[in-house]
Order: sequence, then C-alpha cells, then structure tokens
Amino acid sequence: MATKSSAKAAPVKAVAKKRNNTKAQLLGKTVEHVDMTSFDARPIIDSMRKMSFSSRDTARAADIFNMALKEKGCSTWLILAGSTSAGGCMHVYRDMVKFGMIDAIVATGASIVDMDFFEALGFKHYQAQSNVDDRDLRDLYIDRIYDTYIDEEELQNCDGTIYEICEQLEPRPYSSREFIHEMGKWLAAGNAKKPDSLIEVAYREGVPIFCPAFVDSSAGFGLVKHQVERMKAGKPYMTIDAVADFRELTDIKLAAGTTGLFMVGGGVPKNFAQDTVVCAEILGHEAEMHKYAVQITVADVRDGACSSSTLKEACSWGKVDVTWEQMVFAEATTVVPLIASDAWHRGSWKTRVKPRWAKLFERA
Repeated sequence: MATKSSAKAAPVKAVAKKRNNTKAQLLGKTVEHVDMTSFDARPIIDSMRKMSFSSRDTARAADIFNMALKEKGCSTWLILAGSTSAGGCMHVYRDMVKFGMIDAIVATGASIVDMDFFEALGFKHYQAQSNVDDRDLRDLYIDRIYDTYIDEEELQNCDGTIYEICEQLEPRPYSSREFIHEMGKWLAAGNAKKPDSLIEVAYREGVPIFCPAFVDSSAGFGLVKHQVERMKAGKPYMTIDAVADFRELTDIKLAAGTTGLFMVGGGVPKNFAQDTVVCAEILGHEAEMHKYAVQITVADVRDGACSSSTLKEACSWGKVDVTWEQMVFAEATTVVPLIASDAWHRGSWKTRVKPRWAKLFERA
C-alpha cells in the first residue's frame, strides 16, 4: 500500500516528466548557421545592382564593402548589434574574421557571450513554434528571441562559466577586449565543446573584440557573482574598465588611419565605433573620418535614435565620410549572408595583410 508521501511524489514525478517531454519537443529543431562560402552570391548582387529600393541599396553596400577590402591599408571593423548571431549568421561573422575580412569587432555583450560563447560551450539555439504561450515558456525555462528559443538552464551554465573564468584571473581592472581575449584563451586551451567559435577564431587571428556594454549580457551575472562573493570574503576582485575600451579602440583607429565599418544593427556598438574619430581629436590627434561605412538596420529614422540615425547624419558629427556610405533598411539575416558571400567570392581579402591589432595590447 502506498504511503501518503509516496502518493504525493507520484504526481510530482509525472508533472516533471511531462515538463521535460514538452521542453524537449519545443527544443527539437536547432537553428543552422549559414555558410557564406557554400554559395556564390555574386550573380544575385549583380542583378540587384540593376534593380531598385533595398535591392539596389544592398548591391551598393556590397560594392562599398568590397572597396574597403580592396584598398591597401584600410582596416575593416565589424559592428554587431541585435540577435543575428542566434538567428543563423554566427558562422558568417566567424568566417569573415578567419579569412581576414575583418580586423576588429565592436559588439553587444549578448552577441558575444549569450550567443557565440554560449554555443562554444556546446549549447544550441532553436527554431521557435508560433503557437506557444510565453507564460508556458517561462515555466519551462525557455527564453524567446522573436522566433528563436534558448534553454535558460543552459544559459545559466554560461553565466557560471564566466564566473569561473573571473575566479582564475588576477584581481584588477580589465577592458572588455582583454577579458574576451581571456575567454578566447580559455576556449583554445581545450575547453570548447564547439571549436572555432567567433571568440576563439578572433583570439587566434589577433582580432580584438570590444563590448562597450559588456555587463548587459550573461557575462554580467558571472561578473556580479564574482564581485559580491569576493567582497563578502574581503578579497580583491576584477572589474571591467569601460574607459579602457574607448582608449584601446581609439588606439586602433589611430594606428589604422583609414577605416571601414560594416555595421549590423546599431545602438551602443555603432556609436562607440564612430566616436573613436572624435575621441582621437579630443586627445590632440588628427584622425580621418571613417572612409567607408555600411549599416544594415530596420530602425525608423524618424525617432531620432542612434540605431536609426543615418550615416550622413554621422558626418555632421565628424564621424563618417559621406562619399562611400550606404544605409540598407532590411532585416539583417536576409542580406548579411549575401554581402559577405559576394565579398568572399570576389576575393579581395586574399591580398590583404592582417594587421592583428591585438598585438597593440600585448603585455611585456
């Protein structure tokens, strides 16, 4: 005869089993990242050049990016905001670094930690179903990005890994670039479950990654836990030095001279990269405006926000030259693979010399 406690336990186990089955069903279809080298977008871009509206804008953006790659000594930067890494473009960005098409990256913390580092730990993003109540998702610990799912329990594992890396480092201030370098070193030391993440490839290729709002991501939870526990124990702790980020990226701008920006989304990464020109001038240096600039966004220009501000508007601030700039008003996962594939197949990257800007910050 069942005891009172075992009778209670049976329904609980049944609920847990149902919950796990439901979660497994919802997380049954992974997002597959597009391979820009597997198809040749040149014929599409060539056709778009003869069309109108966003098609012609996309073709001109591709042309400008190719011009930046072709110009000797021009340093190209990837500016990354939004969730395109989770949505299937993660390997595009990685391969742009691997093939020497990108020399520096400015991104949101979510793009680098919650998406790229998260997958480097062996986790996945999933295609969402459209008929699920978000309250049910909350109960199942499933986070939703529009039509993409993330397992919250796996994301918490990512938070914990950041904490572990913090605990291994000397307790002092780090720029986000330096901390992400340490993340790349940790992955390259055999800890990556998925090899060749953007962070790991950038670490190997000497491409610095900056996240000016680094703690606004899973990294923030691990950093806060590290700081709070160290404070309670009366021990020193590491911190993220956002001012060092600005100084270091400005150092790259000064060393590079001519620069081109390939911007996916906008927000803080966009403004941060553009502001290096102004920062250089404040520090008493002559600095060129960013010569080439492409931005892909769906933001509405009428709201006066940074994400939607046009590149011509940036010229009024002394940040971007208007000769070779192009706004593309499109959802980025639909055009980024085309522009990147077009550039890869045209091959200007093959004759570029990788500047490996990370060497500027090597400690003696």
